[in-house]
Amino acid sequence: MSLLVVGLSHRSAPVSVLERAALSADAAAKLLHDTVEAEPAAAAAVLATCNRIELYADVDKFHAGVSELSTLLAQHSGVGLDELTPYLYVHYEDRAVHHLFSVACGLDSMVVGEGQILGQIKDALATAQELHTAGRLLNDLFQQALRVGKRAHSETGIDRAGQSLVTFGLEQLAGAGPGAEAAVRAWAAGKRALVIGAGSMSSLAAATLSRAGVAEVVIANRTHARAKRLARILSESVGEGPGPHGGTRAAARAVRMDRVADELTRADVVVSCTGATGLVLTAEAVAAAVADRLPPGAAGPGAAGGDGAAAVRGAVPDGRTGHAAGPQEAAGPAGKDACPVDMAAVQEAAAGFSVQGEAAVAGMDAAALEQHAAWVDKGIGGPAAGRTAPVVHDPAADAETIVALAAAAAAGRVPERRGPRPEGPAAHRPPVLALLDLAMPRDVDAEVHRIAGVRLVDIESLAAASADAPMAADVDQVRVIVSDEVAAFGAAQRAARITPTVVALRTMAADVVAGEIARLDGRLPELDGKQRAEITQTVRRVVDKLLHAPTVRVKQLAAEPGGAGYADALRTLFDLDPETVASVSRAERNDLNDADVNDGKNRGRA
Repeated sequence: MSLLVVGLSHRSAPVSVLERAALSADAAAKLLHDTVEAEPAAAAAVLATCNRIELYADVDKFHAGVSELSTLLAQHSGVGLDELTPYLYVHYEDRAVHHLFSVACGLDSMVVGEGQILGQIKDALATAQELHTAGRLLNDLFQQALRVGKRAHSETGIDRAGQSLVTFGLEQLAGAGPGAEAAVRAWAAGKRALVIGAGSMSSLAAATLSRAGVAEVVIANRTHARAKRLARILSESVGEGPGPHGGTRAAARAVRMDRVADELTRADVVVSCTGATGLVLTAEAVAAAVADRLPPGAAGPGAAGGDGAAAVRGAVPDGRTGHAAGPQEAAGPAGKDACPVDMAAVQEAAAGFSVQGEAAVAGMDAAALEQHAAWVDKGIGGPAAGRTAPVVHDPAADAETIVALAAAAAAGRVPERRGPRPEGPAAHRPPVLALLDLAMPRDVDAEVHRIAGVRLVDIESLAAASADAPMAADVDQVRVIVSDEVAAFGAAQRAARITPTVVALRTMAADVVAGEIARLDGRLPELDGKQRAEITQTVRRVVDKLLHAPTVRVKQLAAEPGGAGYADALRTLFDLDPETVASVSRAERNDLNDADVNDGKNRGRA
């Protein structure tokens, strides 16, 4: 059997695909069950986070395993296999081990060095153990990955190379550089915070905000008891002792989810990270929450209606949420007549770029594409009501700029207007509401980017902000640790694979000794018990000494790359029964399953 991982992450797939492919807890459990039921796989584990979905399996056939795991991922994620395949990556054997160890150390995270992934790996292992799908290989792999991750954080300064998504997201909201704790504290001081969700990431966000100096933290969760528990923990523990944050303590309270709309009108900063499959905060709800909080005259393009009850002025239904009007949309009576491409950003990238070109629509979602088509159809021929017609370019003359922008778009997407661009003093006014969306699928409607007075940081913008983050020397140290640990794990696994053969050999030798002693008893019945015991012990010592050097040496050779053939050689030389070897392997697996059951019971009692 061999280790195989098939998955997709923020490095291989756009946020929109990751969002659609996100697995619920039930879907992940069904995926594990179906994987171990499939012919190529004997064990499976799923690592599903907001930034990655990876299926690990112990398979006996590489190509069949890749095909089966890819198909199962597509079936359970709800994204068609043809659409999903271009974003999938495959790692096998040592490369798969290297990948998971790198993930555990934070080297593959959106923010390098973040430590939240260790908890997620631990949860993935616990789930596989509870469902009895882990097997010895994956159990050993994930436990070792946890040890490697802890070693990286304790022996190096990888924490300085990056921080958790919570910390990084708050730095983005505060407009501070990496590691600027003082700036975050100055920004957060006295603010009212709303945290939606009570899971590990939301709990970290609540604690981080409290320590940063917010005046109040409100916890909203579908299970009210969990929200109350988190609020109580924050009230009792946050800020105690001297600490780096001055020992301040924020007030904390819990509310039910149906009170989120009311709390939104009072919050200055919102962090949302739930497991919901739909939007938790729509553009309409956010626009209504800030409508009465904008200073006089601030309501302009992209702002909410003055009565606070309207969704978003100029909103266009697209089957998902309201579509907020942007600067160009407000110029006409109907927002759908405006071009959705951010012309200011496009002009910076390529002067004279044609908004009708192929590159202009690269990466647009269906709603934006439909809006763009309507704008081209209605706007190119002449001025729409209340606005000037866009400049028409000769497609041939635009060829070079289209090619240049298309090349840039290959690494991401054509810039779309992600927020209002008010003119005058409003352009420099700080937002009245800051939102941090750490969920996948997203909790906050992306259209919130277009609402005046609102600042949204989500997974997509975090990825863009961290793309050019410098790599510290500590990262190189962690890479050395990962390489060393991968080599050690591979050696241990190769040595372990020969263990059933060695056990079978020693079992066969013990049977031979027992048979010969029985024959001796028949021929020399006059031997007393002491004599018989001495003869038996002598024969066993002879056999043990003869087998000691070969078995020790074969384990050493099997631990080296390419040493798998030594087990076959041992079975052939001593004519071992394959079924005896297989029975030893089955006994080991049963022992592991019993240990998993006991672990689950112990966790239940804890």
